[in-house]
Amino acid sequence: MAVKGTGILVVEDDVKIRKLIVLYLEKEGYEVYEAGDGEEALVAFRKYDPCLVILDLMLPKVSGEEVCKSIRADWKEDIPIIMLTAKVEEQSRIEGLKSGADDYVTKPFSPGELVARVESILRRTNQRCSKITYRGLTIKALRGEVHYLGESISLTQHEFRLLYFLMMHPNQILTREQIIDELYPHNEKVVTERTIDVHIGKLREKLKWDGDSELIETIRGMGYRFVAYQK
Repeated sequence: MAVKGTGILVVEDDVKIRKLIVLYLEKEGYEVYEAGDGEEALVAFRKYDPCLVILDLMLPKVSGEEVCKSIRADWKEDIPIIMLTAKVEEQSRIEGLKSGADDYVTKPFSPGELVARVESILRRTNQRCSKITYRGLTIKALRGEVHYLGESISLTQHEFRLLYFLMMHPNQILTREQIIDELYPHNEKVVTERTIDVHIGKLREKLKWDGDSELIETIRGMGYRFVAYQK
């Protein structure tokens, strides 16, 4: 089942191009939704609430420009939108950007470069898709995978959920109470703050490579913080 706010919507009427984009994005661990025309795009946007949209400019039924304007006007002003088009004229690019696009990619394009642009925009806009990467640490929420400095890391279910929650709130102090509410929302057993401390300790052991012990920082008297950016 798709999780709202965690996927990427690809809107492209050319099936081969759309499937190629989807293939590359899924290979990188993203959840991807598809639409083949402007009307499908608006329906999919309402249904999935994606964290980024890749949008072809020339679409059947409703143009890419109109889809972009509708997203900006009716739903979200801050969701990143990358516009795809076969038009190379400067005026076309300007019109695409004026309609609300954050980036503009001209066909033919490299799928690898498109994925790189996606990741660049997600970092810049602080959007949270199903893949989060900071300081050599990558978590793929929908695949249940964690990689640190190029190596796969094995975590328990509780450790994985804890790490994901921390990485979803980079550089923010999270209290032990907040973490307990997130990890054990319907647990009838008593979960103590000591339980969280134990999980944090085990996470640090598994992630403490190259002398790096500051991915997860203890804030005395308050809680923990995932240090997404080195000072």
